Amino acid sequence: MFSSPSPALSSARQEIALPGKPELKVGFILMNRFTLIPVAGFVDSLRFAADVSFSSRQIYCQWDWMSVDDKPATASCEMRIEPTRALNNTEHYDYIVLAGGLLEETRDPPEYLLELLRDYHARGTPIIGMCSASFVLGKAGLLRKKRCAVHFTIVDEFRQRFPDAHAVMDKSYIDDQGIITCPGGTAIDLAASLIRKHCGDIRAHKGLEYLLVEDIPAAKKEDESVKSDSMEEHVYKNAVVQRSINFMKANLGMHFTLKDVAEHVGSHPRQLNRVFLANTNCTPASYWRQLRIHHARNLLVNTSQRITTVALNCGFSDASHFILWFRKQYGETPNDYRKRRREIEKLTDRHEKQRFSGHA
Repeated sequence: MFSSPSPALSSARQEIALPGKPELKVGFILMNRFTLIPVAGFVDSLRFAADVSFSSRQIYCQWDWMSVDDKPATASCEMRIEPTRALNNTEHYDYIVLAGGLLEETRDPPEYLLELLRDYHARGTPIIGMCSASFVLGKAGLLRKKRCAVHFTIVDEFRQRFPDAHAVMDKSYIDDQGIITCPGGTAIDLAASLIRKHCGDIRAHKGLEYLLVEDIPAAKKEDESVKSDSMEEHVYKNAVVQRSINFMKANLGMHFTLKDVAEHVGSHPRQLNRVFLANTNCTPASYWRQLRIHHARNLLVNTSQRITTVALNCGFSDASHFILWFRKQYGETPNDYRKRRREIEKLTDRHEKQRFSGHA
């Protein structure tokens, strides 16, 4: 059986308890003989982004350790990690990270692990497969007709076992409809991308700075965003879906209907709904709403617009409608979210000034 979270971890979380939930929560499932470097790079990125200062407290980001057999997981370098949660728990995670390593541990994973991964995927939880975890995802049937990043040393066997997956060797990670594969390396760039998405540029840059990793310049970010869009177009092979997404992104503040979207792409609402579900596992209405809520969150952090103004600028009919959906998505009201972010940023600025003035 798993032991409960350590007293030190529990007390640390109680000490810095804030309203609402963390902006990024990750569950690590460590397979026996997992590769340490990508896991360490990923969790250290979370660690630096999580705290208002440099004490490694889990404020912005939180994470749990799990193992396949409810026992301490041993890395391929013999380092052991004690789990903090049972494999079957009721926690909500923004991402599940499955960490693989030596192939003899990932070629024939237990059926209960495959069922758990299928269940996470069905619930819409993105799954990150590190190193040879792509073999487990393939065995679970989650890589059919999907692009996946596979290390060059194991790509031949992977292609032989999973011919219906499209293995790629020249990418540090690939996200295809909620299945993210990372073949190895440090995984810091993947972690930074997720931190930037959920916690903002400041948190992402902090982790990169302290891990001595050069951040991507603004001009290059624009180039990367173009590459990301083209990758998304490749992933969503249906042209109607991709044109619809482009239209949604370009009209986040407009009060268009799904009928307007369908007409723009030369389709009908029912047909658009069917093709969206087939390609994204999401209805067009839900997909558009998620885009709008994410845009609204950025406005809450980066502008002083009133809640009503933010709601209208993000395509919601009124503030009440916006508040309802924002609370469903993030577990707190837009006003509480803004207050909490500003409070934490003030603490961060205070700690930064103290640190550089020599009084930290």
